[in-house]
Amino acid sequence: MEKVMVGMEPTGHYWFNLASWLMNEGITVVLVNPHHVKKSKELDDNLNRKTDRKDPKVIAGLVHEGRYSMPYLPEGIYAELRNLTNLRLVNAEEKTRAMNRMKRWLSMYYPEFGGVFKSVDGTGSLLLLEKAPLPKDVIRLGADGINKIWREAKLRGVGYARALKIVSAAKHSIGRTEELEAARVEISWIVDDLKRYIKWEDELLVKIDSIADKIPHIENILEFKGLGVRTVAGILSEIGDITRFTEARQVQKLAGLALVEDSSGKHEGMTIISKRGRKLLRYQLYEGALALIAMNDEFKEVYQYYLTRANNPLKKMKALMAVACKLLRVLYAMITKGVKYDPVKLLGDIHRPEQKAA
Repeated sequence: MEKVMVGMEPTGHYWFNLASWLMNEGITVVLVNPHHVKKSKELDDNLNRKTDRKDPKVIAGLVHEGRYSMPYLPEGIYAELRNLTNLRLVNAEEKTRAMNRMKRWLSMYYPEFGGVFKSVDGTGSLLLLEKAPLPKDVIRLGADGINKIWREAKLRGVGYARALKIVSAAKHSIGRTEELEAARVEISWIVDDLKRYIKWEDELLVKIDSIADKIPHIENILEFKGLGVRTVAGILSEIGDITRFTEARQVQKLAGLALVEDSSGKHEGMTIISKRGRKLLRYQLYEGALALIAMNDEFKEVYQYYLTRANNPLKKMKALMAVACKLLRVLYAMITKGVKYDPVKLLGDIHRPEQKAA
């Protein structure tokens, strides 16, 4: 054969190495959507069963019909950013599990603890739980002993008054008094886990910041208020090299933010976002939009306009997604054209049909 096209179903990580090798050899690799494979299995034999002989035929049929997409494997700084961002998300999930385990034990054995410390994973809280995880241990240590631990660690924000408060809470605790040794052991393990996850988070953020400095035109992007280097790094880690797209709407579709309608005959359903795209990219854009609405005056004005416009006002979540799309278009223009952030142009690009009518 002079020309070969290899079709793959991208489930898990199993296709990465083979696809990379084939592309390096100059062989075209295409991907078929696993959702399409699942839905089209019944076309041949009216059965949705999965077999190793049936699936390749289904995939080949989809490729033959042109129902495929070209794979994109990020390279250079974008590959590093994606891996580091994914590691950070995994670390955050593990930390959340550890926090939930800790809250479970404290709710059973020391329910008053949360009334003294707002955050269980704070440095002062972890130091105390490491030395005195249960009310009996706190009472035995006393306010002087607790304050000494914090002073030796040179902590600010906690002192003798807080120590007196936690001792008083321990003396009046209604927590369980059975199986204390098992509780001490697991709380000690969880404290070690939380300290390790916090340390890894700090290390990952340092690495992400150092790599994000190499993003093209990052100095221009960071000029407008409310968008930090980590937010930009998270967005671009999912997009990759944004210059490979010819227009911003393609990136919007990649994020699953393309608008789709549900209509038939006289029925006109709601217009919603497709959500057929990279879930983590939507999440990063959502977080970025929240920050901009809180800290950037121009984006705050855009958000309020979407909420209050006379023609088709949006509800809060839809308005937030509209702001996320606006953020995506701004980033696309700044990186591909090398332009600086222009607040006047940002507000001027809003379509206001009610003003034109007036």
